[in-house]
Amino acid sequence: MKAYAVLFVCMGNICRSPTAHGVFRHRLVEGGLADRVRVDSAGTHGYHAGRPPDERSQEHAAQRGYDLSDLRARQLLPRDFEQHDLVLVMDHENFRHARELCLPGQLHKLRRFTEFCQQHKAQVVPDPYYEGAQGFEEVLDLVEDACTGLLQHVQTQLRQG
Repeated sequence: MKAYAVLFVCMGNICRSPTAHGVFRHRLVEGGLADRVRVDSAGTHGYHAGRPPDERSQEHAAQRGYDLSDLRARQLLPRDFEQHDLVLVMDHENFRHARELCLPGQLHKLRRFTEFCQQHKAQVVPDPYYEGAQGFEEVLDLVEDACTGLLQHVQTQLRQG
C-alpha cells in the first residue's frame, strides 16, 4: 500500500515548515499512523539547504515535546508535487512561489496549512524569524491546531483509500 505523503513548505525551511513536520510526525506516531503517512518539509528558497532548523524553533518545539534535530532544510522541487498528496504552504507569498513550480494537473494538492486550523482563524502561519520568543510560540500554537485538523483529514483519506 502506497503511503499518503504530506509536504510542509515555508520560505527557508528552517522555522515554520520543519516545526510543522516535527509536530505532525509526532502526532502520526501517537496515532499509530507513522507507517502509513510520509512527512517532509521544504522551502521555496534554498538559502539554508542542508542546515538544521533554527535553534529557536528547535528550542521552543522541544519545550512542547517535539524533536526537530534530525531535520535538514531543502528546496521545494517540481517533482515534490508528484511525490506528495498534499503540499501545505505557510503563507500567501510562498503559496505563489510554490504555485509557479507546480506541475500541470497537480494544483489541487497545493493548499494553505491554516485551512486545517480548528481553533484559530489565521490565514497564514507568520514567519517568526525576526520575532522574539512569542513569535515561535505563536507558530507552535497555529501548527498544533492545524495538525489536529490535518490528522483528521488524512485519516479520512486513508479510510477512503
